Amino acid sequence: MLQSLAGSSCVRLVEQHRSAWCFALLVLGYLLYLVFGAVVFSSVELPYEDLLRQELGKLKQRFLEEHSCLSEQQLEQFLMRVLEASNYGVSVLSNASGNWNWDFTSSLFFASTVLSTTGYGHTVPLSDGGKAFCIIYSVIGIPFTLLFLTAVVQRIIVYVTRRPVLYFHIRWGFSKQVVAIIHAILLGFITVSCFFLIPAAIFSVLEDDWNFLESFYFCFISLSTIGLGDYVPGEGYNQKFRELYKIGITC
Repeated sequence: MLQSLAGSSCVRLVEQHRSAWCFALLVLGYLLYLVFGAVVFSSVELPYEDLLRQELGKLKQRFLEEHSCLSEQQLEQFLMRVLEASNYGVSVLSNASGNWNWDFTSSLFFASTVLSTTGYGHTVPLSDGGKAFCIIYSVIGIPFTLLFLTAVVQRIIVYVTRRPVLYFHIRWGFSKQVVAIIHAILLGFITVSCFFLIPAAIFSVLEDDWNFLESFYFCFISLSTIGLGDYVPGEGYNQKFRELYKIGITC
């Protein structure tokens, strides 16, 4: 009898705090998912990072041996300055000097990455005035972008989803549920093709150093607004029709 009373009290306690238990499980699940991602990324990427560090260390040591007039401290200062400039999208390489980061098309591309919250990070404002304007521009522009996209979706969804389903349901007498399922599959296939597969194939051709996987990876990182910035199109040396290419990517 005591066991049944204790069991019923536990059940009542769980029922009374169901929302709190669900939230606690959600938090625990999210933390475990973060840890899982950290473990996988660390185990996969750490060996490659170690190999790259060893390679760079050997190159640095060889360079110092071949240029004995240059001290390690001077080389470190030069490399620190180069890396600092690289973080702002400015390269000291002779084959990269022809591309400007703040011409009109590049600035238009940067504005689109700011308003879409993609933010590749390959180009950032250099001046204090540019940083201040970027803050104000983003505060106004990001909500404006969300409003614009909402208005566009509200108008497109009628022609993309509702009308085709109703047309086949009323005109041909097919089951509305079956038509909706087929329509969703076709719409998903068209979306993946138009925004991932076809652009990835185009990028793999136009970008010399990108294969299809890297191009698909760029498309996903961009459209999900993650924007890691490790791949940015149109930044290659002597990119043909670079201005037109940048405008196309922006669109």
